[in-house]
Amino acid sequence: MRFGVTVFLSDRSIGPAEAAREAEARGFTSMYVPEHTHIPVSRRTPAPMGEPLPEYYWHTLDPFVALTAAATATERLRLGTAVLLVAQRDPIVTAKEVATLDLLSGGRVTLGVGFGWNRDEIEHHGLDFKRRRDVAREKILAMQRLWADDEASFDGELVSFEPSWAWPKPVQQPWPPIFMGGAGGPKLFAAVAEYADGWMPIGGRGIKAALPELRRAYEQFGRDPDTVQVKPLGSMPDPGKVEYFASLGVRETVLGLSHGPRDVVLEEMDRFAKIVEPFFDG
Repeated sequence: MRFGVTVFLSDRSIGPAEAAREAEARGFTSMYVPEHTHIPVSRRTPAPMGEPLPEYYWHTLDPFVALTAAATATERLRLGTAVLLVAQRDPIVTAKEVATLDLLSGGRVTLGVGFGWNRDEIEHHGLDFKRRRDVAREKILAMQRLWADDEASFDGELVSFEPSWAWPKPVQQPWPPIFMGGAGGPKLFAAVAEYADGWMPIGGRGIKAALPELRRAYEQFGRDPDTVQVKPLGSMPDPGKVEYFASLGVRETVLGLSHGPRDVVLEEMDRFAKIVEPFFDG
């Protein structure tokens, strides 16, 4: 199995270049970073992972700037978002950022995308929280056209642009792999089956029970259910869990590192690498 890491990078944490370089040196195959543009002080939306919300949520680095720094410090490490809050972003600008990073890194980008949980944050971007899934869907479909087509256009309800030239194109064609983050269910699995390459569940609990429903969604969209990919995110390194994931056909597990300064993060990387090393397949 392959192993990646995910880590909150902030103005108070280990730097992205060093984190990426050290992850690659220890045999990890990917590094994923999250996104929050800001956290409204009102805090009207309780954190789904429990309160209090850690302060580093509003100190988070921009994912594409951080991953560009990571790209310059590495040669093989895949560079991922987990998760990118697509509904809050301009699709034309974001498509160019993704394509540029993929070009400059030699085709190493993986996009983990999500719909977002923070109503306040989403509304500050001028979005209706209840329609964030619809907005994200159209923005992803529009970006796929910008990545794949020489003359790209899109005519949706929420996103629209006339035929346009937009370069660079990503090295990975027609576009970099896209994984949908979030809890399993009919709405999420329909999104995965329609316009993504796989599911990125947080932690990995309930994957076995959910897989039949995800496979059915693939069939409904005319896709081969045997191509389903699942990439557990933020998992802890436990041999029993790794063996369980492997039995389900999981090919990569993304381990959750603590937010912290250099010494804290590197000590944890060392410990995690030692635990999962017997399961590495490169």
